[in-house]
Amino acid sequence: MKNWAGNLEYASSAVHRPGSVDELAALVAAAPRVKALGSRHSFNRVGDTEGLHILLDGLPHSIEPDSERQTVRVSGGVSYGELCRALEQSDLAIHNLASLPHISVAGAIQTGTHGSGVHNQSLAGEVQSIELVRPSGEVRTLTRADGDDFLASVVGLGALGVVTAVELSTRPSFRMRQRVLENLPWDAALANFDALVSAAYSVSLFTTYVGDSVSQVWLKALDGEPPLAGLFGATAATRPRHPLPDMSAENCTQQLDEAGPWLDRLPHFRHEFTPSKGEELQSEYILPLEHAPAAIEAVRTLADRLAPLLFISEIRTGAADEFWLSPFYRRQSVALHFTWKPLQADVEALLPELEDLLRPFGARPHWGKLFTPSRFDWEQLYPRFAGFRSLASAHDPEGKFRNVLLDGILGVPAASGR
Repeated sequence: MKNWAGNLEYASSAVHRPGSVDELAALVAAAPRVKALGSRHSFNRVGDTEGLHILLDGLPHSIEPDSERQTVRVSGGVSYGELCRALEQSDLAIHNLASLPHISVAGAIQTGTHGSGVHNQSLAGEVQSIELVRPSGEVRTLTRADGDDFLASVVGLGALGVVTAVELSTRPSFRMRQRVLENLPWDAALANFDALVSAAYSVSLFTTYVGDSVSQVWLKALDGEPPLAGLFGATAATRPRHPLPDMSAENCTQQLDEAGPWLDRLPHFRHEFTPSKGEELQSEYILPLEHAPAAIEAVRTLADRLAPLLFISEIRTGAADEFWLSPFYRRQSVALHFTWKPLQADVEALLPELEDLLRPFGARPHWGKLFTPSRFDWEQLYPRFAGFRSLASAHDPEGKFRNVLLDGILGVPAASGR
């Protein structure tokens, strides 16, 4: 069994696809080591185990909107594409989406996955309650009233339990427009960076860092916002564009300022099409927004080294939150995302140099993508990291939900792994 990108083969000794939460809880209680998998869209081993793998897509796909409370309860294995279609039928929406609607709700939230927009929190930001299965098989629901336990568990890397359902805040359905601008001069982009990334509800920059201009700027605006005539020297695309210049835009969401439902504009790719490039690798580093121009300039010094390995890089933003291991914890942030060619050895050889460049800016890696765990001071990057480690030890003293990657990140192997 492999992940979505095909760059890793999982190490599990057995795989089960339970058909109910009760069945899942019994499997968890009986297994010495266990991890859950959703859409398998991680590029590293955060979701791996040498024990039992539980696939969440066999659980009932429950989506229960509550228009009066403006919430929705959704089972963890449901994809965002499926969730969004159900919400739209109830005239409801969620605040933001990642570039791909194909990813599972539980997996995206547990790893801090996000969309873009200076005022938009990551996908975890809408979580009001979370249901998870503890190592004993106990099914526990945590709400915001549970304080630290809740704030540690939402972006929990699967270390505190198997997430079976979440309750999300919703809002009334809304309409959006999307347009693409091309050839934005780097000098103008960096000199006006705050204004640039605030120019629409959601803004993404696509670049290879080579040359004097940003290839594309994707603007996702609320339908009521007036269209922008231009943006710091960039020119409007006259035809639909894919982030990769050699690919058809057929599988991308509608552009050219044509208004449509939020779920058909917030992602970059349509749910009904195979997303992105196919075989690829990804890394992403999230750092304080105020450091964006300097950090981008630092990355540009590596442009010639990046170019042979890079399909494209996306620059996004996100609002601060309070989840202990969220890359956006208490920082309005910029995210530098790298979509690599499937050259893993070469990419992993370059990552330490890229990470050294970004370290002075307090860069936090995306938990589900490629990075070098040993090169990060986790307690310095995450003020509540020691507290998370203590909770993981208290809730899972035998390390049932741990693996080699989590042992390295948390710093102390679980008791049964010593």
